[in-house]
Amino acid sequence: MNVPNDGMATVFRSSGFSAEMEADTVKEVLESNGVPAIVTGLDVLPGAHEVVIQVAAERKEEAERLLAEALQAGPAAAEEAEAASEEPK
Repeated sequence: MNVPNDGMATVFRSSGFSAEMEADTVKEVLESNGVPAIVTGLDVLPGAHEVVIQVAAERKEEAERLLAEALQAGPAAAEEAEAASEEPK
């Protein structure tokens, strides 16, 4: 994954029909763990563009670890975490 000159590192890239939904999920995983993320490439025609998520270069390894853990845990863990985040505090 590339590290542009602006101090940002790409941690997700997709151009499929579900790219925006995937990007929403990836961004939510990162930000719920305290890693700010920027999504670029959103468009009015899904699947006609590339969606990219970037994080600060110094947080790239942390972001990749969080995404790998989320992928390994699977959809059930993501649903459980989302439900827990919606519970009143």
